[in-house]
Amino acid sequence: MRETFLPFSPPSITEAEVEEVIDTLRSGWITTGPKTKRFEQIFADFVDAPAALALNSCTAGLHLALVTLGIGPGDEVITTPMTFTSSVNVIEHVGATPVLADVDPETLNLDPACVADAITSRTRAVMPVHYSGHPVEMGPLMEMARAHDLAVIEDAAHALPARYNDQMIGSIGDFTAFSFYATKNLTTAEGGMLTGDPQLLERTRMLSLHGMSRDAWKRYSATGSWFYEVVAPGFKYNMTDIQAAIGLAQFERLADMQARRRAVVARYNAAFGPISALTLPPEREHVDHAWHLYVLRLNLDELTIDRSRFIEELRARNIGTSVHFIPIHLHPYYREKYGYQPGDYPAAYEAYQGLVSLPLHPGLTDADVDDVTAAVRSVVEQFGQ
Repeated sequence: MRETFLPFSPPSITEAEVEEVIDTLRSGWITTGPKTKRFEQIFADFVDAPAALALNSCTAGLHLALVTLGIGPGDEVITTPMTFTSSVNVIEHVGATPVLADVDPETLNLDPACVADAITSRTRAVMPVHYSGHPVEMGPLMEMARAHDLAVIEDAAHALPARYNDQMIGSIGDFTAFSFYATKNLTTAEGGMLTGDPQLLERTRMLSLHGMSRDAWKRYSATGSWFYEVVAPGFKYNMTDIQAAIGLAQFERLADMQARRRAVVARYNAAFGPISALTLPPEREHVDHAWHLYVLRLNLDELTIDRSRFIEELRARNIGTSVHFIPIHLHPYYREKYGYQPGDYPAAYEAYQGLVSLPLHPGLTDADVDDVTAAVRSVVEQFGQ
């Protein structure tokens, strides 16, 4: 057994990020400015998006997308129960009604067939979430959305870099929101990016900074003007150049970090594939998985313990884990407001019982991976039936 605890997902920070931040601090420009603009352009080019807006979180991007599209009271937005609460919270924030649709039992992504059943005359948008980094089936989802005149707002918090049918996630829906939280494949400590049509994003950019008619960095630059007007009651969602500096350095390392993630996934798959009590995470042939998470699924009928005890046993062996996610309809706020029952979304609820996310990050050594696989095998051998 390991002598020290293996954290689930620490950030990957090197001297390159440190130096880029120091350069920013010395530049005299630490809030939204030239590095943020450069980060936006590099990101848009990378994901083949027409434009990108850097923000302080993915949540901000999802919220701004809804506000920009004028979605509010009386409207419905269809999304998945298998997501972090922010995806659904933002629908509540604008006064619209979140409508949950069940997931594909294999990928745990929003099931287009279930979305079709959930569409009503009040539906204004669909918010697919690319669970763990595996893209949603965007082809049928986009076709359905266009047929019903619905906007598509993608939650791609897990999906950098991912592809669906050779299209980068970030270039398909009307808006796509990415996360750069500390655990993500690319981090800015906290932060996010929203991609979409340049004209729509111009309004979104204005809303992201108090609803002012010109950016702060334009006001205070050598060519800027002191004058501004508030044209809408906006928000404070802008990214800073300090955050963008980390992101710029991370971009230089992204290919190497992704290669390491895939190497770890390959080692996990080789170790766990032969064990019938475990189901490997899928990667369909027509997608490139971003591998933000490695979500192992326990076949509980072949074990004498439940998922909670499985996690406790891994912790006792000094292996950190997590669970992604507690389905939205099980949380008290949503359960009580909408009267959800656990079985209302059977695919999501059944899968949830056996989900365990294992450590997956570029800093894992081969010895770390061996420790994880040995610990998992040990628990299965001790509690298998």
